[in-house]
Amino acid sequence: MSLASIASVNVKQAVPFFGVTNMEASLRFYVDGLGFKMKHWWIPDRREHNPDGRIHWCWLELGDAAIRLQEFPPERQPKETLGPGTSVCFMCDDALAL
Repeated sequence: MSLASIASVNVKQAVPFFGVTNMEASLRFYVDGLGFKMKHWWIPDRREHNPDGRIHWCWLELGDAAIRLQEFPPERQPKETLGPGTSVCFMCDDALAL
């Protein structure tokens, strides 16, 4: 068996990983708006890394689709606009129903 065919058998899912500048707004969009469910999340437990106790990373799923979100720390916020040139297509039976 070739290396390429071994890799294709082992690959089960591609999961986009998005850096976000506002986790609350992103969760409102994906969870409240589109209906994703949060399956995994990380809230830093050290007070100096997370004084407000908020989620900084999460894994969201909707059907067989999944995405990961991670909030940029304040000192690493990007200066450029995020997202241009990036497309994510969710394949579904009825896109209008979504």
